Amino acid sequence: MDALAEKLDTKLRTWKPATAAEVRQRVAEMIELADSGILDLMRSRAREQAVLDILDEPPTR
Repeated sequence: MDALAEKLDTKLRTWKPATAAEVRQRVAEMIELADSGILDLMRSRAREQAVLDILDEPPTR
């Protein structure tokens, strides 16, 4: 089994039931998006934050 899947499985068993349920729902949504091809068009949070950081930098001269 993939290391990420193993980690998720472990976490789902240790988190509070409400947290585990929300994570399951979000993972299911991500799987649907990946299967439909839409996921490729979405920006990741990390990429979006990197752009915001660049925009916040003071201009260099």
